[in-house]
Formats: sequence, C-alpha cells, structure tokens
Amino acid sequence: MAGPRVVIIGAGVVGAALADELSARGWTEVTVVDQGPLPATGGSSSHAPGLVFQTNSSKTMTELARYTVEKFSSLDVDGEPCFLQVGGLEVATTPERLTELHRRHGWITAWGVEARLLTPAECVAQHPLLDPDRVLGGLLVPTDGIAKAVLAVEAQLRRAGARGVRCLARHEVLDILREDGRVTGVRTDRGEIPADVVVCCAGIWGPRIARMAGMNLPLTPLAHQLAWTGPIPALAGQKEEAVRPILRHQDADLYYRDRFDGLGIGFYGHRPMPVAADDILPFDDAATMPSVLKFTEDDFTDAWTETTSLLPATQDAAIEEGVNGLFSFTTDNFPLLGESPDLKGFWVAEAVWVTHSAGVGRAVAEWLVDGHCSSFDLHECDVNRFEPHQLAPEYVLTRDCRNFVEVYDILHPLQPSGDPRPIRTSPFHPRQQAHGAYFLEANGWERPHWYEANARLVEGRDIPTPNDWAARHWSPIVGAEAQLTRETVAMYDMTALKRLEVTGPGAAAFLERLCTGKVAKSVGSVTYTLLLGHDGGIRSDITVARLAPDRFQVGANGNLDLDWFRRHLPADGTVQVRDLTPGTCCVGLWGPLAREVLQPLTDDDFSNDGLKYFRAGHTYLGSVPVTAMRLSYVGELGWELYTTADQGLKLWDTLWRAAEPLGGVVAGRGAFNSLRLEKGYRSFGTDMTYEHDPYEAGVAFAVKPDKGDFIGRAALERRRADVRRRLTCLTIDDPRSVVMGKEPVYDGPRAVGHVTSAAYGYTIGKGIAYAWLPAELAVLGTALDIGYFDRRVPAVVAEEPLFDPAMSRLRG
Repeated sequence: MAGPRVVIIGAGVVGAALADELSARGWTEVTVVDQGPLPATGGSSSHAPGLVFQTNSSKTMTELARYTVEKFSSLDVDGEPCFLQVGGLEVATTPERLTELHRRHGWITAWGVEARLLTPAECVAQHPLLDPDRVLGGLLVPTDGIAKAVLAVEAQLRRAGARGVRCLARHEVLDILREDGRVTGVRTDRGEIPADVVVCCAGIWGPRIARMAGMNLPLTPLAHQLAWTGPIPALAGQKEEAVRPILRHQDADLYYRDRFDGLGIGFYGHRPMPVAADDILPFDDAATMPSVLKFTEDDFTDAWTETTSLLPATQDAAIEEGVNGLFSFTTDNFPLLGESPDLKGFWVAEAVWVTHSAGVGRAVAEWLVDGHCSSFDLHECDVNRFEPHQLAPEYVLTRDCRNFVEVYDILHPLQPSGDPRPIRTSPFHPRQQAHGAYFLEANGWERPHWYEANARLVEGRDIPTPNDWAARHWSPIVGAEAQLTRETVAMYDMTALKRLEVTGPGAAAFLERLCTGKVAKSVGSVTYTLLLGHDGGIRSDITVARLAPDRFQVGANGNLDLDWFRRHLPADGTVQVRDLTPGTCCVGLWGPLAREVLQPLTDDDFSNDGLKYFRAGHTYLGSVPVTAMRLSYVGELGWELYTTADQGLKLWDTLWRAAEPLGGVVAGRGAFNSLRLEKGYRSFGTDMTYEHDPYEAGVAFAVKPDKGDFIGRAALERRRADVRRRLTCLTIDDPRSVVMGKEPVYDGPRAVGHVTSAAYGYTIGKGIAYAWLPAELAVLGTALDIGYFDRRVPAVVAEEPLFDPAMSRLRG
C-alpha cells in the first residue's frame, strides 16, 4: 500500500526516523521538507554532541532510548557507523550523588537494561582521565554511546528514499493548508504540497510551525553550552574518534565525550538562555547554523575550572571552540507527540533529543499506521496532556527554564514544583491555610499533603518514621490522619480530580461505546469503568454518574480523557462534553462517623437504604446544593460531595462544624495514598497505563462482557487468554523500609519487575508496594526483594485487599 499523502516538516533525526519507519510500514507517499540543506539542516541535530544515556526515571523514555541505540547500531553510511557504542559512565563526587546513582541503577535495572555500579578504581579503569581522588563511585551502562546524528539522518533518509520517499531540501514552510477542519497540505516558498497528514518535526522551530495550524506548542528553545578542547597530550595518538565511555559529572552539570585526542564538554550549569522560535535566524543568515549561537565564554568559566579538576590531564589543553547550541525543553521534560485537537491530520513529534529520536520515529509511525502505538506507552508524551494554564506563555517559559537548571539535579519524587505558584486553589484554600496545610501541586492545584493543625494528634500513636529519603516531604501527621480516618471521620479536598459533564440525547449511547462497563443504567447510578484503546490497553479508569436521563458526570484522570471523549464525539451533535473542574469543587467525607456528620445537615435520607453504595443524588447540606456520590477511594463509609465553586467555602464550613465535635479531622493526600493502597485501589498513570490490560492490572471486574460492543473489546478478548504479568500486592515488615516507586523487584539475583505505588499502611502496620511481576511469581506467599538504593528490602506477595476484604465498612 502507498498509504495517505504525508508531509514531514523537518529533516533532523526525528523527521528522518519517521520517514524511515513510515516507509518501512508501506506508507511511501511521503515527502520530507526542510528549510536547510540535507543532511545537515541547521537544526539541533546538526550540532548535537550525540550522547545517548538510556537511564531515565520514566520506563517509556528508557525504552525509546533503547530502541534508538538498537537502530542506530545497525546503521552506517558507506561503512561509517552511525553509533559508537562506547558505554555511558556517570560518576559521583559527593555522597549524595553516590546514593543517587544507586537509585538510578534501580531504574535502569527495573526497565531491563544492563547496568552495573562501579568502585572508584573501576571508574578510573573505564575513563583513565578521571582524578581517582575525586571519584566515589560510578554507574556504567555498557550499551550507551555516541550517536552520529547527521550520519543517522543520512542513513535513514537513504533507506526511506529507496522506498519512494521524497526529500526536499531548501523548502521553507510558510503555512499549513486546511479545509473543513482537516489539513490539506503545506505551502512552501517553492509552492504547495498536498497532504492528508502533516507531521511537524521542526524541533526548535516547532512552536512557529504549530502556530500555523492554530496549535499552541509548550516548547522553549534554550541555549546549552558545548565546547571542544584542542589536543590533550595524554591522548596523543588516539586514532579512533571515541574509545572511552561518554561521561557525566552531574554534580557539576557537566558531560564529556571523546573526539580523537580531544574532548567535547557539555555544560548545564549556566544561566538559562531561552530564545523565541520566531527569533531563530534563517539558515542563510546564520553565521554557522541557525541552532548555534555565539559561545559566551564567561558562562563557561566554572565548567572549565571543574573540568581541569575532575580530569587533570585537561590542564595541558585549552578550549579551542564552543557554541551555545539550541535544544528544546518542555514543562515536564517529556516529548510532545500526537495529533492536534483542533486540526485533523496535523501531528507533532517535538521536543525530542537525539537520545530518543529513533524510538519516537517508530512510535509515531505505529500510531499513524495502526491507529495506536504498540511498542511504547505514550501517555506521558501525548501533546494533549496539558491543562489550559500549562499552555500559558509565562508558565511555559518559567517551567522550561527551571527544568534546564534542574536537568542534572537530584529530584525527590515529591519534589515541590517551583514558580509560578500558586496557580489553582480550591475554594477551601483559606481554611486549609488556617489548618497549616503542607501543599504540594497536582495539575496546578495546591493540594494539602497533611495539616500541621493535626500535630497534637500524633501523640500516643504508633507511627514509625521511614528512612531518610522516604521521610522527605513527609510528617508523622500523615499517619495520624490515616488512622483517624478509619476511627472517626475525615474531610479530604478532592477538587483536583478532573470532572467532565457529558450531555445530550446521545450521551448514554456515546458512553456505552467508550466504556467497558454498563453506564446507561438508572438515574442515580455510579459506575466504575475503564476506557480502553483499540489495542485493549487501559487508557483510563473513570467513574460515570448518571445524574439525569441525558446528563452524566465523569470522574476522570486528566486532560487526555477529555481529549479522548472529544475525538469520539458523534458528528450529529447529539453529545456535548465540557470540563466542569474549574467551576466546581469536591469534599471527600469518609470514615465510620461520616453518616453522623452528614445526616443532621439534610432532610434527605442518607441511610444505607436511602443512598446505597455507588449511588448518587442531589441534596442540600444546610444551605448548600450538593451532588452526593456514595463512593470512597480510602475504603471507608462516605461520600464525594460536589458543589459549585462559589458555594465551596460554605460547604467546607458546614461540614467542619458538624465533624469537629465528633473528633473529625481534615486530612491530606499522604493519608489518602496510604489508605487507598491498603484497599488495593489502582492509580492510572502509576499502577496501570496504556501498555496494560484489565486482566493483568486486576480490574477485570470493570469489564462487562455481557454488554454491547465497546472500543477495544475485540483486542481485549484476544489478550484475555495470555496473561503473562500481573499487578501484585507486596508487603514489607520493616517499617523503615518504605519504598517510593519505580524500584526493581528481584527473585533471587534476577530482576523480575518493578514497583509502581508504595506507602506505609498505618492501619495494617506494614509497608505496601504494588509491583508488576511475571504471573508465575504473583502467587500468595512468594518471597521477593525490592532493590532500594544500595540494599535489598524483603517483601512477600500478599492477598489483596489488605483491609476490609468483605467491604463491610464501605457498604455499612
């Protein structure tokens, strides 16, 4: 098949990879255009140092890098290799960094890439230029190396060209052509090119090209210093381009690579230097190339001083050349992949470095050809993941610059985000401040993690202190709030959860088509259900409440759910979807005394018979109109109580006046996470993602095979008979050995899986870790170990849920 007409804008490593991957899948009506010459077009690929380090806290990013390594290792141009597999070495010069290398070793091991920790002497043996007195240890990934980006561009474009792909150099894109909401082609300075699909792989020019399609792309080009030494006497006679591992000295924001008898030095420790995409020069106007700015020597002073200390042999050399090279940064350090929400057929593959380029090419090619990506879980990378405030220019610039500064920092999983804050506050925020809330951010919302006002409640309780790492952004108050939720009643701010409204005469049929469960039930029903991709993978888990015959409220996980709904709306206008979140708020009122708080506030019947488990109803609590849903993600009796934002503070005060005399408390996210893991409730994006199906993830109860057809059903039926892995509950006896997530799980010496969510269970008195394991190991009583920094934590497979398996507390 020739496939649809595709125009790829940008012939850097991403555009070249995509052209190669598309044409390999039979789509050959492909045209690649670039404003510069080929293969060195003048973008980031043309000056990139090419270091490919696969270690990343994200499984997806590691897998994208691993595919890049595999593919580039197989490519050459006239016998010249596109990848120099010299290995990658990270060194520690401080105790803190050495500890961090153990954590990073855990990530890369969990994701299935070979790596090993090295002693100082082993580090020096790998890279003899290192000062042995400075190095405390290292992490070596043997398959890392140097990608020859321009060669990789040429190799992939040659392969694509042999299959019929056209490559047009010196074609500047001036506009994206469209008709009736669909892309029809591109207009260049040399004429128009018709297209059914246009993919923007323009890199640092991405925001400018995307704007032509009416799309706001949250990407900032930032200058990053790269310098090259002259000959280093200690390396005299080196005939091969690279023989030593690429080297990262993250304590000083530095990296190094060989270049025959000299070194390339990259530096992130200077001030952020953002550049607007519109200010990047055309190819013919740039002194060297558009992506290269003049080297600012003063910004490199600290880098050279540190280099001559870490690598003493460089004292006999000098910096001969340098650039301030432009690279793309995003607000969350993930690429921007996917189709525009407003212009069909316009796609982006942006903010992709050489490290992940071939992987992204494959991912986007699969997405286009098959309608979904089968090789990688792309939920972190989807360009439609952002909330509206996350597209604001001030937000994008501030966060992108912060990410540049923090690129090599040791970041805790709960690391508070920086400016701009606060951005989104619930109506309860003044009361939370008065209770001494410790806020962390969730999708821009200021969300309490615990309340200092509850500090007095810790006394007399058995709340163990976790290890130093887990104790960051933690307080024993978390444990008190969790225990008191089980003992009395607690109020939780659930406003940060996404709320969608689906309305119209076709709403019920629309949701039935998208959901695995039956949602077209009686008014007042609430259903926990799944959204599946066409491959049967879990796209989200949601709750659907039928509040009227043609009106449903959906508890969603984020903007990707809204995007999914909008892409599947019927063309006849019988269904509307809107985001309720900004104009509403929610209190979770949970605990054995929840009914004693709620019932005196209303004339409606909130007994067990009056409003059953997983039912919803409208009521007034005092003078506040409320939608009450009887469900709970902490495993206790209670309700999610929704009202409009203008009534939120009144709702909080009404509930608090009723709860406080009963010993009720306000509680934060720390307690919530502990309680939901005791109950075995999954968190989408952490415990399960696009790559998992309901049978593996333990949520098959949300699939109703006796209902009509739904998206993903056919694929799911094929997957049902082949469950090879399971999301499994592990318990840990040692209260100080609380893990944090993403750690490897070992069966003896063999890494067999990884942790997803973890917390201490303050009710059951054990640590809890959910982990993906081979099905044969997900057996009650199986003893395993979790790799936590430099030690192994004994754990055992436990039966779930750990708390109230009979569900008596929820249904009482």
